[in-house]
Amino acid sequence: MPDLQRLAALARALLPPGTAVAATDPRVNHRLLPGEALPGAVPARLAEFSAGRAAARMALAELGLPAVAVPHGVDRAPVWPPGVAGTITHSATACLAAVSRSARGLGLDLEPDAPLDPALWDTVLLPAEAAFVAEGPDAGRDAMLVFSAKEAVYKAQYPLTRLLFGFDRLALTPLPPQAFAARFTADTAHFHAGDTVLVHHARAEGHILTAAAF
Repeated sequence: MPDLQRLAALARALLPPGTAVAATDPRVNHRLLPGEALPGAVPARLAEFSAGRAAARMALAELGLPAVAVPHGVDRAPVWPPGVAGTITHSATACLAAVSRSARGLGLDLEPDAPLDPALWDTVLLPAEAAFVAEGPDAGRDAMLVFSAKEAVYKAQYPLTRLLFGFDRLALTPLPPQAFAARFTADTAHFHAGDTVLVHHARAEGHILTAAAF
């Protein structure tokens, strides 16, 4: 079992000041509020969903906001209170939620600190990314890090654009020691080709954690 409070503190350090972060266990059921139902969900998915909502309310409370329902929209994305940007992520053993009243977009992503399936490399990695991953001592784990970083940016931009896109829409450039510049490769609603989002990353408690904000 990972140290959830350590993961929450790490996520808080990766995100801008004033961002609230909370952690919960996604393996157990947490209380849901009216409007947060997930009809037809299998028990494991319901536990993950309830953990995300519980973490979201804990993070909202950290900002001094009331404990309100965080339903999902028709696209299954969380519907945050007005004036709040938020993000939820979970692995099999940890769930994190972050909220902010100053950011336009927040994205957190948790992945197991394990190699990315080689069958996915051509889908996830652009040629330049494959090249810098191959230069490192553990290419498989670094490929998972690139996957996670792109997921974090996707989550941060989605509430603004409501657009689905592939991994090739973002090109990552390493910014040592623990960041990437994620560049949009094509115009994407609020973003122009060439716009960049900073992604911070860390490894802890058996996880890769990435965070994007703007």
